[in-house]
Amino acid sequence: MTTTPLKQQDWSTQPRRALSATQLVSQLAQTEGWQLSGDGADVAIEKTYSFVNYYETMAFVNAVALIAHQQDHHPDLKVSYNRCHVRFNTHDVGGVSATDFDCARRVDALLA
Repeated sequence: MTTTPLKQQDWSTQPRRALSATQLVSQLAQTEGWQLSGDGADVAIEKTYSFVNYYETMAFVNAVALIAHQQDHHPDLKVSYNRCHVRFNTHDVGGVSATDFDCARRVDALLA
């Protein structure tokens, strides 16, 4: 897998739409460890990250918060002592969009 620099996206200038099933499968194949969950308007991509301790988990959570703020796209997070579950979907399109996968790659890049 090739890594490319991740530049800030201005999603407000790009119309968002839900990805088709074929596009979802293709994008999932390119994002290691992310899984599809839910159905209908609740469909999302999600991944659980594991850490050594609470401090590392919270450092990760804060970094994800910065990404979410910069991209104006906010995931659902479930945080525990040594894990963080990240879940992206695009509510205004009722599904998963390219924005979700872009943000997922940015989150993965935190640990690369």
